[in-house]
Amino acid sequence: MILGRILDAFSEHWRSGVEVFLLAVVIYHAYLYFRGTRGAKVLTGLLVLFLSVIFFSQLLQLVVITWIIKSLTAFFAIALVVIFQPELRRALAALGSHRFFTTITVNREILDELTETVFDLSNRQLGALIAVERDINLRQYAESGVSLDAEITRELIVTIFHSRTPLHDGGLVIRNDRVVAAACIFPVSAREDIERNLGLRHRAALGLCDDTDAVAIVVSEETGIVSVCHRGKLERNLTPDQLRKRLAEALSAHDPTNDKKPVNEQLGREAGIAGGRADNLGGHQKDRRNEQHPPPESQH
Repeated sequence: MILGRILDAFSEHWRSGVEVFLLAVVIYHAYLYFRGTRGAKVLTGLLVLFLSVIFFSQLLQLVVITWIIKSLTAFFAIALVVIFQPELRRALAALGSHRFFTTITVNREILDELTETVFDLSNRQLGALIAVERDINLRQYAESGVSLDAEITRELIVTIFHSRTPLHDGGLVIRNDRVVAAACIFPVSAREDIERNLGLRHRAALGLCDDTDAVAIVVSEETGIVSVCHRGKLERNLTPDQLRKRLAEALSAHDPTNDKKPVNEQLGREAGIAGGRADNLGGHQKDRRNEQHPPPESQH
């Protein structure tokens, strides 16, 4: 009898339970996403103001104010879209850059060449900022630099980022297997959850990855630490195997010798590691020179 009543109640109200669950998931993830951003304080202030006005209007029975608030609800929704346009654009870009939707493939030779080049720069302590294009076109950023359209080679990239060359100041844009442009200007992230000890290269990498689905590689000029940024997350102090694996995962690379086996699976077995820790704050990991807090480097 009791079981029958429970089943009847469940069959009658299960949709309400699903709605509550979905709303809870959406609100929770929205909170995690906006926490630590510039829009978080604005959103908190608007909510406090809105709820306070509603509370006092209902408490004091202010009919006119209550009617005005209800009438302007649609305009408030549009205002929220305008105010939080950067955060919403970043969230939609992250959703669209999911591996399920991507069509980018990079062969293993390019990954190996790029990884070796990055750690050659690290050993020479040459600061570098490299952006690898995915589905979102980086043309607007490439046009801010010097057009190259050259093959990816270690000698070329090391020469570009040498401190005595005119093209070392700025970022490098790679599309497929070509170096598109150098000395490019990337947007600097203004997020509040970034550690202050991170330099302009790291902030530019985060700014680019906030606006696009690109993969940004950063080499610290002072410490030689190699970092990779993708989908708003920055991983620091990577080893060559870790960097190769991260690039393979982010770029959905496939082994040209085996079309059915993705490179990231093979590299994962070769590396035998779980990978570096992703951290929106930039991480607190110790670098290879036992420096917990490296000084910020300049963009050049």
